[in-house]
Order: sequence, then structure tokens, then C-alpha cells
Amino acid sequence: MSSSWYERHILPRALDYACGLPMVGRQRELLVPQAEGRVLEVGVGTGLNMRYYDKSRVSSITALDPALELHPLARERIAQAGLEVELLGLSAEQIPLPDASFDTVLITYTLCTIPDPLAALHEMRRVLAPGGQLLYCEHGRAPDASVRRWQERLQPLWGKFSGGCHLGRDIPALLQAAGFALPDLQTRYLPGPRPMTFHYWGAARVWP
Repeated sequence: MSSSWYERHILPRALDYACGLPMVGRQRELLVPQAEGRVLEVGVGTGLNMRYYDKSRVSSITALDPALELHPLARERIAQAGLEVELLGLSAEQIPLPDASFDTVLITYTLCTIPDPLAALHEMRRVLAPGGQLLYCEHGRAPDASVRRWQERLQPLWGKFSGGCHLGRDIPALLQAAGFALPDLQTRYLPGPRPMTFHYWGAARVWP
């Protein structure tokens, strides 16, 4: 199915702006430099993580995103960062890469838009090498009932204009259901409207 004019021309810039806000950038700066070895970034979007990679720690970067309209911006940022990245227009639910082929899988603001996030997480676990890590930073289900009600009210309209983003996904539950342990799970509201700003982040490990 062909994308709409809005999806081709407006949505990429809108997502780039929202995902590039200063408080979101600070979250990326906390997480991305921890990536090491062979890295798979799932949901690379417009490449906003590229500037935060520690080149001395990574040996290769493969990046996935099925939204081809975001790739031109991603390529610009890859070039600006001076990185060599294999950029693939693929969905995460079926990753055509070998088992245990990455030391780090990185997801930032990704699980909210994947149609089947649990299937995608199972694939991320499959391609993660023994002892590897899944670095994650996601917004999702708020702890306060009043905020969750607003997430539910806003979702029908929000999803239409945000590229399918879900406000209220239970990120820890999804990670644990896919077989990940969350030894350092951190949570808090970032500045901004509470239905959109409750965050989860950390380094997940495969259950031994």
C-alpha cells in the first residue's frame, strides 16, 4: 500500500522534531554510549542516536527501519557522525539475520510503533549473542490511573497522526514476556504532557 502525502512529507519531520527534543536527547545520551561490539539498532528512524555512539566501543552497526521515508534523514546523520552503518528497510518482527550475531541490540522509542512488539522482541533476543545486552529507552504505560485514562482517550487520534505510536504499552511486561531480565529498570516522567512522557530505560539481559 502506498503511503499518503502526510506520511511522506509531514510525518518524517514531525517525528524528527518530537524525538529530537532536548529532554529526549538527554535520554539518548545516557543510553547509546553503552552500546558495544556488534550493534543492531532497531527502529533507527531519522538517525537521532548516531551522534551518541562511542566509536571506540563499537565494531559494527546495523540499523533497521521499515519506514523508508525516514531513511534520507538517517543517512544524513550517519554521515555527520562519521559512522559506517548498514541501513536496512526491514521490520523487526522477522529479522533475516543469523542467531547470536550481535553483542548489543538498541531500541529507543521503537516498541510504541511496532505492530507486534512481542514478536519483534523475540527476534531481538534470537539475534543477541550470549552475554549480550538489549539497551532500551521507551515511553509507555503510566503508573497513575488518571494518566492512563488520558492515554486511552487520546490513543485513537494520537495513533493516526503519530505513525501508529501507542501511548500506553506496558514496556516491562513486554520485555519480560520475551525472556528478558530487567536488573536496572529505571522509570520517571520526563517534562511535558504526562500521557506522552512516562519513560522506561535500562540494559536488559536474557534470562540465564
